[in-house]
Amino acid sequence: MKLLAGIHHVALIASDYARSRDFYTRILGLEVIAENFRAERNSWKLDLRLPDGSQLELFSFPSPPARPSRPEACGLRHLAFRVDNLDSVVAHLQSEGVDCEPIRVDEFTGRRFTFFADPDDLPLELYEGG
Repeated sequence: MKLLAGIHHVALIASDYARSRDFYTRILGLEVIAENFRAERNSWKLDLRLPDGSQLELFSFPSPPARPSRPEACGLRHLAFRVDNLDSVVAHLQSEGVDCEPIRVDEFTGRRFTFFADPDDLPLELYEGG
């Protein structure tokens, strides 16, 4: 019996909502599904869709605590996006001022990948192919 059918969404909390909204929509090109301000929490919730139907939820909260990304700690390590053409996506990110690490090759799959960071220094990966 198959219990899980896929990933529905990943939730992120931004320190600067406007900056992260711009990053995920304009720079990464994610589609806005819904955007709501929750007055009782003084918080924005932005639902974003990737082309495969999976979603990101971007939240804002007043003064969220920092979450260390480095050194690597136990827990969620990074978020990886599948891309068809790694070189063109890296070139686009660099044209927007987003630094990318040198492209590497996965020793087990032979696929190319690289890392970059969102405005809150969350590590994001681009992984070429399936």
